[in-house]
Amino acid sequence: MLDAIMPVLISLLRGVNVTGNNKMPMEALRQLCESLGLRAAQTYIQSGNVVFKTDAKDLAALARRIEEAIEKKVGFRPGVTLRTTADLKDVIARNPFAKRRGIEPAKLQVHFFLTTSPSAKMQSEILRLKGGHPEELVFGSRELYIYFPDGQGRSKLWPALDRALKKSVTGRNWNTVTKLLAMAETLEASQQVPRKTTSRAK
Repeated sequence: MLDAIMPVLISLLRGVNVTGNNKMPMEALRQLCESLGLRAAQTYIQSGNVVFKTDAKDLAALARRIEEAIEKKVGFRPGVTLRTTADLKDVIARNPFAKRRGIEPAKLQVHFFLTTSPSAKMQSEILRLKGGHPEELVFGSRELYIYFPDGQGRSKLWPALDRALKKSVTGRNWNTVTKLLAMAETLEASQQVPRKTTSRAK
C-alpha cells in the first residue's frame, strides 16, 4: 500500500543569514514549515533553503503564508520563491554554460525571480550594466544565470546588479541548485515505497 503522494516543493528565502543580518536558525525554519502543514520539511545550509511536501495548489498564496509566518516569528519578512521539482530540473537542463569547459560550479549563480518573469525593460537595463565587465549574463524564463569568473566577492559588476534587481531575486550557486534538486527527487522517490503492513495472526 502506498502513502498518499504529495508534490514536493523547493522554497528559497531571500536575504536570510547573510552578512550577520536577518538571522534565523534553520531548525526554527524547518519547524515553522512543519507548523504550516508542510510535510517532511528539510533544510539545506544556512541561506534559507527548504524542501517539503505539500498539497497546496496556490503557490503564490503559500509563499505569502511562509513570509508572514517568518515575519511573525523573527520580525523580518524575507522574499520567498517556490519552485517545483520539475521547475528545478528545467533550470538545470537549460544551463547555458553546461557544455563549457572550465566552468567552476561555485562561481555560477542562478538568480531566481521571486514572482513573474523579468520584463523586457528590466532585462535590457541589466544587460546594459554589464559593459566591459568579465561576468557573463544569460536570462532564462524566470531566472538569470550569471558566471563570475573571478568570484562574486571580487565582482565590480555585482553591486550595480544588486541595486538594479531591486530585491526581486534570490541567488544560489550551482552546487546548491543541484543539491536541492537531489533532495527533492529523494523526497519524491521516498513516497513510492510501499508501506509495510502487518497481518494479525488468526
